[in-house]
Amino acid sequence: MDTLIKDGLLVTPQGSFPADLRLSGGVITAVGPELPIEGAKVISAAGCLIFPGFIDPHTHFDLDNGVTRTADDFNSGTQAALLGGTTTILDFATQNRGENLEEALAHWHRKAAGHSSCDYGFHMAITDWNPLIARELAMMAAGGVTSFKLYMAYDSLRVNDGLLYTIFKKIRELGGIAGVHCENGDLVNAMIAEQKAIGNRGPEGHPLSRPPEVEAEAVGRCLHIAGLAGAAVNIVHLSTAAGMMEIMHARARGQEVYVETCPQYLLLDDSRYGLPDFEGAKYVMSPPLRKLKDQEMLWQAMAAGAINTIGTDHCSFNFKGQKELGRQDFSRIPNGIPGVQHRPALMYTYGVGTGRITQEQMAALLSENAARQYGMYPQKGALLPGSDADVVIWDPEASGVITAAEQIQRVDYTPYEGFAVRGAARDVFLRGRHAVQQGRLIETGLGRYVHRKTRAERSC
Repeated sequence: MDTLIKDGLLVTPQGSFPADLRLSGGVITAVGPELPIEGAKVISAAGCLIFPGFIDPHTHFDLDNGVTRTADDFNSGTQAALLGGTTTILDFATQNRGENLEEALAHWHRKAAGHSSCDYGFHMAITDWNPLIARELAMMAAGGVTSFKLYMAYDSLRVNDGLLYTIFKKIRELGGIAGVHCENGDLVNAMIAEQKAIGNRGPEGHPLSRPPEVEAEAVGRCLHIAGLAGAAVNIVHLSTAAGMMEIMHARARGQEVYVETCPQYLLLDDSRYGLPDFEGAKYVMSPPLRKLKDQEMLWQAMAAGAINTIGTDHCSFNFKGQKELGRQDFSRIPNGIPGVQHRPALMYTYGVGTGRITQEQMAALLSENAARQYGMYPQKGALLPGSDADVVIWDPEASGVITAAEQIQRVDYTPYEGFAVRGAARDVFLRGRHAVQQGRLIETGLGRYVHRKTRAERSC
């Protein structure tokens, strides 16, 4: 039987308007006022907003960092995502040094297939390079992987500037896009050693070892190299005003630069690292939390349309037994925080609810922009006939408080403990399946792999 969602206000980046949606066979089949109800199960969305299913373009599920493994795998992480209104995630298939890309991708497919409760795709993180791997890029694109991750920090992951240039050129030729973790790895190593040498071994040493200049220098260098290569680049998890300035300079030069930031850089600041009893370890991530002035700059950039997407960089480690590994040395604290469940509510409450962004901008930042940028539009990120029936009925009057006790992320804390939120995903449809009903997760394990397009394929 078809599903008819009636009397809601559809929210798109281009505008909001009252309309009904008819869902059939996993896709949206009709959009318009007063659609006929014959042959359909009717769902009332009166008083609610209708968003296209949200997309989180930056998650790390079932990640082994070499010492410990994330608390959330594809099972728990995608259930939490779906409950919050996220219907598609893009995770990072990470190549180990000495491994080819085909092996890495197959490994991540095994992690996700049959376990994911929302649809999923992969960015391919490249850490090693040789002629075989260069040839494999075309194989990745044929398999629907059209975005790639490069690190400028972490000794086990980063590539040097020459390889950055070479890989950028290959990705450009392929019609893909590179996402880059921009921190100066040499400076990070030197500053970590400097902090420990003066006895600053607690969580408060973490932001001091990665000051804003470490990000800004890497962003600027990355963008100059991308300019030489003629490549489009996505700066992931941007955290600083200084980094944003480098991006503005590159765009003024005519470069194609995309920007992602995360709720933590908009809502949390570096005072958290001074919390007593090692509590600051809960907020150790890279890049670290910044100053209030950086938050303000990011909000302003977002309102002006200079930021394209909001990811979570969800990389959850328990405080007990995992974050505590770094009690004597902040550099051993596993980097990352949870957030995939709460991103939509946080952005609606502290973005739309405060007037910093509009609900239309929220639809762009959390859905359509990622779908367009990563080769999924209009299959994903749209409320159009023929698009996947990924639909969120959003109750703007729902209210609550975020607590670790009530989350379904499989981690023993949340960095947003005690945050009041207004607005919630009342009902969520994944390809027409009514997976979340009245705020309760009803169906799990429905996720499918999303085969994404290259730039050339999108223009066909």
